[in-house]
Amino acid sequence: MTVNHNEMANAIRFLAVDAVQKAKSGHPGMPMGMADVATVLYTRFLKHDPSDPDWADRDRFVLSAGHGSMLLYALLYLNGYPGMTREEVANFRQLGAKTAGHPEYGHAAGIEMTTGPLGQGISTAVGMALAERMMNARFGDDLVDHYTYVIAGDGCLMEGISQEAVSFAGHHALNKLVVLWDDNEICIDGKTDLTLSDRQLERFEASGWNTLSIDGHDPAQIEDALTRARQSDRPTLIGCKTTIGFGAPKLAGSHKTHGAPLGDEEIAGMREALGWTSPPFELPAGILDAWRASSAAGREARAAWQGRFEAAARKAEFARLDKGELPGGWESALNDYKKKMAEEQPTKATRQASGMALEVLAEAIPEMIGGSADLTGSVNTKTATMTPVGAADYGGRYLHYGVREHGMAAFMNGLALHGGFIPYGGTFLVFADYMRGAMRLSALMGVRVVYVLTHDSIGLGEDGPTHQPVETVASLRAMPNFRVFRPADVIETAECWACALTAPATPSGMVLSRQGLPAVRDTHTDENLCARGGYVLRDAEGGDRRVTLMATGSEVAVALAARDALQAEGIPTAVASMPCFELFDEQDEAYRASVLGDPKGVRVAVEAAIGMGWDRYLGIDGGFVGMTGFGASAPAPQLFEHFGITADAVVAEAKKRL
Repeated sequence: MTVNHNEMANAIRFLAVDAVQKAKSGHPGMPMGMADVATVLYTRFLKHDPSDPDWADRDRFVLSAGHGSMLLYALLYLNGYPGMTREEVANFRQLGAKTAGHPEYGHAAGIEMTTGPLGQGISTAVGMALAERMMNARFGDDLVDHYTYVIAGDGCLMEGISQEAVSFAGHHALNKLVVLWDDNEICIDGKTDLTLSDRQLERFEASGWNTLSIDGHDPAQIEDALTRARQSDRPTLIGCKTTIGFGAPKLAGSHKTHGAPLGDEEIAGMREALGWTSPPFELPAGILDAWRASSAAGREARAAWQGRFEAAARKAEFARLDKGELPGGWESALNDYKKKMAEEQPTKATRQASGMALEVLAEAIPEMIGGSADLTGSVNTKTATMTPVGAADYGGRYLHYGVREHGMAAFMNGLALHGGFIPYGGTFLVFADYMRGAMRLSALMGVRVVYVLTHDSIGLGEDGPTHQPVETVASLRAMPNFRVFRPADVIETAECWACALTAPATPSGMVLSRQGLPAVRDTHTDENLCARGGYVLRDAEGGDRRVTLMATGSEVAVALAARDALQAEGIPTAVASMPCFELFDEQDEAYRASVLGDPKGVRVAVEAAIGMGWDRYLGIDGGFVGMTGFGASAPAPQLFEHFGITADAVVAEAKKRL
């Protein structure tokens, strides 16, 4: 039987409204309004093969308006993606279901990223589109030639991060990025004219985009716009005029359809109005077959690509990058560097030490892509051989993100999710708060992104409390699946980089000093001591350990000086360097006990930050030397004296507990 566009689109609508109704919660309005756009996109344009959902050259589809997740789940079910069954659709928003309230990366094939926090999808998609162009520059059209499509709503475009994304994408001429804007003029509170009057098409045009405006319920207009978008030399925004809750007899066009079930009476009226006689989660004859047949072109494209891939001269390299596997030889190169540093014992700020380690690592690992938010010279993220990525040359390895910290984090998520690259980007630690939304998604999705976070304490000095991140380290340590590294010298910095690179499902923050720090590791070891998160740097001498001093980063040297003073008084004292709490907590109990010492002994920690998080190592009787409030503007040595972060203060804390 012949199935028409309306019937295929209505399949999305009814799967969405029935799932939301059964769950007694959800967002039916957007899937109902954008069903026509999604149907044309998936059946006539999207290059995908549901039988091989991770195919490297597939088009990417990002549902930036993640609250409308039933749109995506319906599409995945209708196209036959593995694991997305009718039962999963009916189990929407229930514990253990693949069909979570918002799309969750890794829950089901075909979900390219976690969305729901508005603005993150469109911004991360910019990173995906950038990755496509960069991989294309390396491997050519035969292996890399695909589009990134986004459905975004008014809320996505209101978020500030969207402007960072729009500006960056336009400047880099990411012409294979197509954003379909659900222009329904509705927000949660009511009509969008309550809160904005932006001329969105002009806004995008001002940033170098191609823009189109269509009736989002006219399949011919949708097809024409997508065809024209694919011919553009710029990224494209297609404004799709839609009716939220399309098909609902009384509630269509109302903000009441945004985030609540329609109700049995309204759904019954909708069935009658649209001529849909099937019960919930069942489809009329032929519709599912028509949907499943629509991806035939994608299967053919994937088969043709596979032939080109098998014949490619650089097949092995492409496969390695796509799998996220590191190349051979990098560990020996880094170990040779560690030996050299152990001999030379340089005094370096750890931001400089990071730059030195990157010179070695980036040479050995060509997929490492550097960048910074307009702070290249301060954060030391650009190596000597890296050239900029730009619209005229996507073959470079360094991204000038501009003063767009939040965007930078989202773009790096997109680079990592796309595959082929390991992105790292730098800014000052205090600006992690600007990036927080995207950093949290890095952790939630489990992607290998490295945040280079310098100027990590009052040690940055005269720039003062606005730039001194006294609370930021503790806040990052509170985030699940995020590793915070605060190394003490050049060798620890190199080891922490190795830990970050070998964690394919965990993002990392490299917390680095502005000020120079003395070398604290004077003996080479092939073992990566930082990989255990904490270790005994200097053991107690002259008897059983009575005091354990713990520190990270710049305060390890303070702890060592305090140890010398206590040892001179005959008090056996050990120093534990604790560069990564998260890795230390993964060690077995016996190892942790060997580092922390007898719980009846004295434990004191020192860190130029607030003490939150140290309690689990110190116990109720431990001492802490650090910050209790914001910093001040003055030269760094004066600030450490002023706030009492000194060896004398550490000694005093230990003695009063003996």
